[in-house]
Amino acid sequence: MRVQSQDGKIYYGLLQLSLNVEVLDAPPWLDGQPTDLILEPEKYKILAPCAPSKIVAVGKNYADHAAEMGTPVPAEPLIFFKPPTAVIASEMEIKYPQQSQRVDYEGELALVIGDRTSDCTPAQAQTKIWGYTIANDVTARDLQQKDSQWTRAKGFDTFCPLGPWIVRELNPGARLQTFVNDEFQPVQSATIDEMVFSPDVLVSYISQVMTLMPGDIVLTGTPMGVGPVKIGDRIRVEIEGIGRLENTVVPR
Repeated sequence: MRVQSQDGKIYYGLLQLSLNVEVLDAPPWLDGQPTDLILEPEKYKILAPCAPSKIVAVGKNYADHAAEMGTPVPAEPLIFFKPPTAVIASEMEIKYPQQSQRVDYEGELALVIGDRTSDCTPAQAQTKIWGYTIANDVTARDLQQKDSQWTRAKGFDTFCPLGPWIVRELNPGARLQTFVNDEFQPVQSATIDEMVFSPDVLVSYISQVMTLMPGDIVLTGTPMGVGPVKIGDRIRVEIEGIGRLENTVVPR
């Protein structure tokens, strides 16, 4: 995970069962090693688990979501960018922009790249994925439809909640669920192996276009059930084997 200490210093570290953080001397994908510094739970704040140079997202990567959007499944991955300035940590606030009348949640699995990646095969791509975390690809749906391209709709500050931490391995059949407020029933529920294009295929495809750098993020698409949020809503995205990402919506 990535944390900020009480004196303002930012560290990567290993989360212990005690919730203590064993600080590393560098990001783990850059061979960071444990140090003697241990941060107790009350002495750190959780940050987004990495600081990516870019976030490459994938649209319509679940067939049922493509259908609910009234479009066919793409013949090849449909990729777009979210800016690094959109990233916020779990428990931080999503700011509802004044320009939009319809903002949607989109719970997703996020891939964390661990090595410089260019022109790789799917088999090679699997070795380039350092770990997995949770994302919410927040989208101003009315602006997405108005603009006919997605940069503004996907790019507002706070529109990429990420975290709370990274795990190295994940069950291919892990379930992704999104909840709004205290509702018992999830608004989104799917297993990640329902993706049209698997994580290794996505990383390989993107690497044919651009070089992915250590710490970069790939968002793998959202399943059926996207819907609007309103100010005051609390959105929780859960993935089995990772945990939960929670954020509250506030006025911008």
